[in-house]
Amino acid sequence: MPMQNHIILGVHITDRIHHVDTVQHLLTEYGCSIKTRLGLHETDAAFCSPNGLILLEMVDDTAKADELVGRLNAIEGVEAKKMVFNHP
Repeated sequence: MPMQNHIILGVHITDRIHHVDTVQHLLTEYGCSIKTRLGLHETDAAFCSPNGLILLEMVDDTAKADELVGRLNAIEGVEAKKMVFNHP
């Protein structure tokens, strides 16, 4: 059985408080295509960054990943990029 490709999406969100609803709606809509989700942002006791980064591991469906990237990039303040790691 051949191994599936690793499809990783990086999603950078500026002013995440204002964009969280739209982004969360899309992630819920594509939830069955998202295998792993990791959210990162700078924070400590005195500061919580308004920017954030989400890493998504997608199931092996490049078309769905491309569709999600396009829809995320259509949101003001959101930048999404895709990386694909193939197996021989």
